[in-house]
Amino acid sequence: MRALLLAAGMGTRLRPITNTIPKCLVPIHGRPLLDYWLDHLFTNDDVEHALINTHYLADTVERHIANSPWRDRVTLVYESELLGTGGTILANRDFFDGAPALIAHADNLTDFDIRALINAHQERPNGVAITMLAFRTDDPKSCGVLEIDDNLIVQAFHEKVEAPPTNLANAAVYLIEPEVIEFAVTLEKSVIDLSTEVIPHYVGRILAFETSGYHRDIGNVESLALAHAEFFPKKI
Repeated sequence: MRALLLAAGMGTRLRPITNTIPKCLVPIHGRPLLDYWLDHLFTNDDVEHALINTHYLADTVERHIANSPWRDRVTLVYESELLGTGGTILANRDFFDGAPALIAHADNLTDFDIRALINAHQERPNGVAITMLAFRTDDPKSCGVLEIDDNLIVQAFHEKVEAPPTNLANAAVYLIEPEVIEFAVTLEKSVIDLSTEVIPHYVGRILAFETSGYHRDIGNVESLALAHAEFFPKKI
């Protein structure tokens, strides 16, 4: 399986840290966030190759990957203008070679079970096109939260609403079928937001897979501090 790590964001809510460090390289316990992702994807050979998009401080990311032990399994693609999460998937559709793909926001710190997520997707009910990693959040107002049925199929998706109906949140990690990319093609635009323009189309056809592991969006200084306090890395 191939993966796309979305890592081009500006990290404005993490300033002043991100004035000189791209968000994907912000350190947690002395290691850049992106290194946790690469170890997680490649250690057990669940993912053969990863594409990482860059934009802000792209040269810094390029130098870091050049020195990574995983460099031969990583391809970088530079976006001169940000395409949005869905737009990046669409622009790099050839990378996935018509096969199911793992898509992940690399600004999350997580230790979800990749093999279990893949198995859940392979055993998904008929008609399901997306398997979405989900987690229980302590701040549902800041997340996209899910309503699911007894079969774990997403029946409603609420993106950062004032009165969220649940605390089961979208973890921004997906296994998608090729038809999801084909749907993005029909939008006939280059800049696409996955959460607001693609996922709503698939409500009723999304399987929620809840992680029992650690998951936190490293979106601001407060969440970064929590990650330092809560997360204890596993030794590879």
